[in-house]
Amino acid sequence: MPVSDGSAALAVIIVSWNVRELLRACLMSLLQDIQVVGVPARVIVVDSASRDGSPDMVRYEYPDVELLACDTNVGFVKGNNLGLERSGIPDVSSSAHQECQIDQNAPEYVWLLNPDTVVMPGATKTLLQFMRTTPRCGMCGPRLLNPDGTLQPGAFAFPGLVQLALETVPVLWRFRNSRLDGRYDAAQYGAGRPFRVGHPLGAAMLVRTAAVRQVGWLDAGYEMYAEEVDWAMRMNRAGWERWCVPSAQVIHYGGASSAQASARTERIKWRSRQRYYERYYSPLKLWLARRMVPAAFR
Repeated sequence: MPVSDGSAALAVIIVSWNVRELLRACLMSLLQDIQVVGVPARVIVVDSASRDGSPDMVRYEYPDVELLACDTNVGFVKGNNLGLERSGIPDVSSSAHQECQIDQNAPEYVWLLNPDTVVMPGATKTLLQFMRTTPRCGMCGPRLLNPDGTLQPGAFAFPGLVQLALETVPVLWRFRNSRLDGRYDAAQYGAGRPFRVGHPLGAAMLVRTAAVRQVGWLDAGYEMYAEEVDWAMRMNRAGWERWCVPSAQVIHYGGASSAQASARTERIKWRSRQRYYERYYSPLKLWLARRMVPAAFR
């Protein structure tokens, strides 16, 4: 693996919790693909106090991978922010980091990758090439596939009241998974050409360090869910584009960590969404959104 001795064009951050076998497969596919690209890269695994032997697996099977073994479950957002800090990117939105010198060894790009993903051959190179030829792109994602090879929605329009209604009003459920629900047509993915999006799914999200230096890290007020939407909105407001690059493909199993605490994650999901509404909706839109959220989560 062309690992870096301190300077890297790419840093990959993987936050993992009790998914050892999925993490092993993710690292194997990623490192093989990085080898083909031939650019200096850092791979950082942030382990949230896994009890399944994940840290030892990384230490012994992938010694070139940087391991941050946390004593507690730090969650997805904090874990990725720890990885960003480790890669040398300060958080400009934090007063504690505003006076920090820019680390000249910080990577040009950072790929936030879930441990329940498998990087298909050529995906890393394709995403990096796209970023290099699209200088206003702050964030992009690949085409996501289900384990059986079928298309998995991996990019969405920014959420509005229509999407919220389609999820919470039963009579409207027949319109879910349509363009009304913020989805993009399967034909757009199938055409293979990059297309503009509101935001890519956070499972495999490549970001430009210059954009992160402008808008800051992920908002730690989100434990998980909606954090990538918030990040994309901040980039949008700062003038950075977001794209899907369907010629790059990544398999995503989905929900492997969150399924271990499903009742709690449902509460977190709605709490995160309401944080997003409060930050970006107008007073009237926020008033309507609050009344559309299921009563149990208001």
